[in-house]
Amino acid sequence: MMRPLRSLLFVPGHRGTWVEKAIAAGVDGLLLDIEDSVPLDLKQQAREEVARSITRVRASGSDIPIYVRVNALETGMSGDDIETVVIPGLDGLSLPKTYGPDDIVRFDALVTHFERRNGVEPGSIQFICNLETAEAYANCDKMAVASPRVATLFAGTARDADVSRSIGFQFSPEGTETLYLRSKAILAARAAGLDFPIVGVWQDLADHEGARRFSQQNRQLGFRGQVLIHPSHIAVANDVFSPSAFEVAFYAGMIEAFEKAVANGAAAVVYEGMHVDYAHIKTAREVLAYDRLLGDRAADPVVETVSPVAS
Repeated sequence: MMRPLRSLLFVPGHRGTWVEKAIAAGVDGLLLDIEDSVPLDLKQQAREEVARSITRVRASGSDIPIYVRVNALETGMSGDDIETVVIPGLDGLSLPKTYGPDDIVRFDALVTHFERRNGVEPGSIQFICNLETAEAYANCDKMAVASPRVATLFAGTARDADVSRSIGFQFSPEGTETLYLRSKAILAARAAGLDFPIVGVWQDLADHEGARRFSQQNRQLGFRGQVLIHPSHIAVANDVFSPSAFEVAFYAGMIEAFEKAVANGAAAVVYEGMHVDYAHIKTAREVLAYDRLLGDRAADPVVETVSPVAS
């Protein structure tokens, strides 16, 4: 089962020395990239470096989720990528520039072959489906159920990148041009039973308030985490996509008030001026359970070394 990823940080695959710095910055998960952040003549070097990074991180005792963004099927390089990086210790692959469920099935076939060949537990490699083409957004509900490997959908909204070019929208900090796309991704993920949909990316590294607003907007929609291109956004994402101390106290109080009402023979109560019944208590219990799942919400130190990668 996929673990929640409030923050998933891109690290160029050929920059192996940046991996431990990203972990030290407090990120929830690593997204080692061998696609757009790696020059063509360094692809093989990046594959090998990613494999070494996975092995090294696991040898250190870290269980941080590790995903790898491979090259798109249309490049002809996906098989070489998967052959090298699908090794013990990898959690999954991030699948770029997909167009529909057939692409997910093709990736599944490749991974199934190399899991067996490389001594990886069959079926253990998960997929993050990147929505960064018009076709992918149109077919995201089908992609979400195309393979049991699909762990989540990644709603790409980057400025001037693949998704904006494919769909033709002009990016705005308010995000009105991608509201429908992001909402559709949330619906598709949740309808497929995928609990941790993710979004990204925020590219303006100088606009820290904008980065926080972007995260807040997407949490309100239902996203559980965000793909990041810079470590300075880790603390923000981890904070925004965690239940706040106020929320935890509010819902704990709601449950307590409701349980007292039930003990007195009632199935509803007025709590903080609002009507509360069993439906609301299910939500309250889910929030508290999610908070326990996340554990420590304290911000960690931030480093400033990883370069941006758009989606």
